[in-house]
Amino acid sequence: MNDTLNNICEECKEENESVSHNLIKHGYKICDSCYRSKTIFPI
Repeated sequence: MNDTLNNICEECKEENESVSHNLIKHGYKICDSCYRSKTIFPI
């Protein structure tokens, strides 16, 4: 369980508090910046 909530983004490998929020809300373990990038440019 500790590995899943370590707040490290799977895309950019940066530590960010938003990672755990996005994991709970959307099911993705990514930061807000990467989430916006995936939403705007979903390639």
